[in-house]
Amino acid sequence: MDFIDAIKDVAQHIERLKDSVQTEQAAKTAFVLPLIQALGYKIFDTTEVCPEYIAATPGLKGEKVDYAILINGVPSILIECKFHKNDLAHPKNSSQLFKYFSATQARFSVLTNGIHYWFYTDTEKTHIMDEKPFFEFNILDFNESSINELKKFSREVFNPDEMASCARQLLYKKEINRLISEQFTNPSPDFVKLFAGQVYKGHMVAAVVEKFTEIFKGCLKDYINERINDKIRSAMDIDISDTTKIDVPDPLNTEVIDTIVTTADEMESFYIIKSILRDVIELPRIQYKDTKNYFGVNIDGKAGKTICRLWLNSEKKYIGFLDINNKEVKTPINSLDEIYKFAKILKDRAIFLAKNKIEAEVTEQ
Repeated sequence: MDFIDAIKDVAQHIERLKDSVQTEQAAKTAFVLPLIQALGYKIFDTTEVCPEYIAATPGLKGEKVDYAILINGVPSILIECKFHKNDLAHPKNSSQLFKYFSATQARFSVLTNGIHYWFYTDTEKTHIMDEKPFFEFNILDFNESSINELKKFSREVFNPDEMASCARQLLYKKEINRLISEQFTNPSPDFVKLFAGQVYKGHMVAAVVEKFTEIFKGCLKDYINERINDKIRSAMDIDISDTTKIDVPDPLNTEVIDTIVTTADEMESFYIIKSILRDVIELPRIQYKDTKNYFGVNIDGKAGKTICRLWLNSEKKYIGFLDINNKEVKTPINSLDEIYKFAKILKDRAIFLAKNKIEAEVTEQ
C-alpha cells in the first residue's frame, strides 16, 4: 500500500470514530497509534515505539511522555497526546512537551490531539524546543504537499540529521509566507517605502507613505487579477474570447430547486477543493451551491465569489473558472483526481476573492 493510501485509511478510520471517542486514552489508541503504524513503526515493539517513556532530570523526576520513537535505543521523536477535542494552542500543552524535550536526547517532538499534529525541533538553541512548530499536519484535512512532509518522518526514510535541516527551511518558509500574507493584506510603511522609493524621488514623509500605501494595495489587486487570468489561459489552453457569461439560478425558483440532487461525485469534488484551499482560507468560508446545470464552489455562500464550477453529471466532465472579465473558461477532466492539477489556480482565485470586497456579477450558463 502506498504511503498516501495508508494515511487516507487512517483518516477514514478517525472520521468514523471521532464522535464516539470520549477519553484521552481512547484517542491515543484509536487515533495516534494507527498513524504511528502508518508511518511504518512497529507499535507493538517497545524497543521502537515506547509508551510512557520516562523523561527524568533533576527538575523532572519520573515524568512520562506518551510515546517515544527510538532509534538504536535512543529517543528520536517524542509524542505527547491530548484529547482530540482539546485545543493544542493552550500554553500548558507545549510547556509540558518543552520539559520532556529538554530532558531527553530527542531531536524532534510532536504535540497532538489525534487529529492535529504539531512538529517541533530545536532550530534556535540545541536541546531547547522552539516555541513554534515548524510543521502542522491535520489528518482530516491534508494535501499532497503536507503528505510529502509527513512522509519524511516515516520509518523508511526518517533521518534526524537531514530532517533537522528540512525543519529549519520549513520554519523559515512558514514565517516568510505569513509575513507576505500580512503585507498583502495590510502593507507596513517600511514595505511600502521599499517599492515607492524605486519610483518616487522625494522625501518619504507620512502623507506620501499613506498615499503610496493605497496605490500599492491597488497594484497588488491588479497583479493578482492578471496572474489568475494568465494561469487560467495557460492551464485551459482555451480562447477566452469564445466563452460567455454565466448566471446563478433564481433562488426563489422552487421548480428548479426541487429537481436538484447533489451527487456523491459533487460532494467528493467539494472535499477535494476544501483540502486544496485549507492553507489559504478558513474552511467554513468554503461553501457550495448546487444547481440544475452545475455544481459551484464559492466563498461565504456568495455566487459573486465563485471559486470554480463543475459539471459532473454527464459522460463528459468539466471544471470552469471565471477570468477577470467574468468570462467562464471550461476544460474537460477525466476524473475527480484531475482537480488537483488546478490547485494553483484554485488557491489564487480563492485568495483574490477572500481579500477583495468586489463581487463578480455572474449569470447562469
